[in-house]
Amino acid sequence: MKKILVVDDAEFILESTSTLLGFEGYEVITANDGVEGVDAAFEHLPDLILCDISMPNLDGYGVIKQIRKNDKTMSTPFIFLTAFTEKQNMRQGMELGADDFLVKPYTRDELLAAINSQWKKGKIVEKKIQGKVEEVGKNLNYALPHEFRTVINQVKGSAKIMGDGAEGINPDEVRELTKDIALSCDRLLRITENFLLYVRIESIAQSPKQRDSLRTMKTDEPGALLYDLLSTIAMRFERYEDLKVDNVLDELFIEMSTESFHKVIDEVVDNAFKFSESKTPILIDSWLEGDLMWIKISDEGRGMSKYQIDNIGAYQQFERDMYEQQGVGLGLVIAKRLVELHDGSFDIDSTEGKGTVITFSVYHQKIEY
Repeated sequence: MKKILVVDDAEFILESTSTLLGFEGYEVITANDGVEGVDAAFEHLPDLILCDISMPNLDGYGVIKQIRKNDKTMSTPFIFLTAFTEKQNMRQGMELGADDFLVKPYTRDELLAAINSQWKKGKIVEKKIQGKVEEVGKNLNYALPHEFRTVINQVKGSAKIMGDGAEGINPDEVRELTKDIALSCDRLLRITENFLLYVRIESIAQSPKQRDSLRTMKTDEPGALLYDLLSTIAMRFERYEDLKVDNVLDELFIEMSTESFHKVIDEVVDNAFKFSESKTPILIDSWLEGDLMWIKISDEGRGMSKYQIDNIGAYQQFERDMYEQQGVGLGLVIAKRLVELHDGSFDIDSTEGKGTVITFSVYHQKIEY
């Protein structure tokens, strides 16, 4: 059942409009002035708002300004209810983000037509979102076969060597080949998981409600988790001595799920180790600025071209030549998108042949004991 909020200081308008909408099957919430209307909008998160312009305490213009500033209601359809004498002021209302307006007194048919028009707009937006997801799916269908084929050929080659040389192959060679097969399987699993996660991320990016829910998640003591993750990744590359951690923050939590934070760190730091040589440092620093926690990862590795960085910014990581170069893959795109979906910043400063510095931020709060 869709919820509609009606905000008006005229009791007759509230009663007649809410009764009419109730008969049409809507759940109706009412508010007698602008202040109550804003509070009701934030509490109930209606699917549509009908709001008078001239009201005590806070007028309709003030209501829509607050509604459009809040992430949870910024995309809620908003229809002004206006007296005929106020009709000339509707340009101001539309400039503030109103979707439509009704001149009082309005008929049942006029009211329902205005509301139905907003539902139709919503369906058009949903259709565009679906089209975006399908477009991502087509890109995946292009890239997946190439990525899968590369890894599968590696597994197939190792298996063929073991099969052809079964009689004379020694235990050390078997161990080495099985290690290669296991690494290839891990890579195949990572590729699959990243593609599925990317589709999910792009779907969330097109849904304001799903995006809003991300900031309700949290990770306690991200500094300790960061240090543990860094150690694990360094050991994976057998380069623990190359890891240099300047600062570990404590007594705070970040507005990001542990799963998402883990993914961002894993992809960025894995990339730093993967594209730098052993015996070169991987530097990690973190600090607080206002309500943001910043993390910087620096390496002295291969670096990235402007073309690669531009593609990351545009989320166009499905071009075959980039995969064949074994350059920056989808993992870094996922890390960037996750940070941005949580309203953080993700910056890349890189020079080919000299290294890369990635700096990103997430919102934090102090833990109150």
